[in-house]
Amino acid sequence: MCTYCGCESISVIGRFMAEHTEIINAAGELRRACEGGDPSQVAAAADRVEGLLHPHTRSEEVGLFAVMRRQEEFTDHIDSLCAEHTTLDAQLAAIRGADPGDPALVDRFLHDLRHHIDREDNGLFPASAIALEGPDWEEVDDVTPPPVA
Repeated sequence: MCTYCGCESISVIGRFMAEHTEIINAAGELRRACEGGDPSQVAAAADRVEGLLHPHTRSEEVGLFAVMRRQEEFTDHIDSLCAEHTTLDAQLAAIRGADPGDPALVDRFLHDLRHHIDREDNGLFPASAIALEGPDWEEVDDVTPPPVA
């Protein structure tokens, strides 16, 4: 998590960073479930990750990403982050279908998840704090779905 620029004090960024922590923690539970080898525990842990990941990525994409995408210098970066969201979804589906949660698949998912979160927390989020202004942030707040309870 970025702690050097203060971007986490922007409410939606702080929320996304907190959700990243929850997702990483749930992914750790998924790894432990896969190590345990119980297919029902793997499925339950994958469901937990998915239940956190999908609403989170949707909120990013329809809120912050949509507003930032209007600035040409961020379009390619945002497109690559959205592609990573799709890849993470596919990896999670593969883990759920593996017998019982192939450790190599879990390791790849965790690596890619952490890399993706780092790109957001230490790249896009600090850049957004500089690039966006008051009306932009109001729009981000207006179009970003509320967090899942």
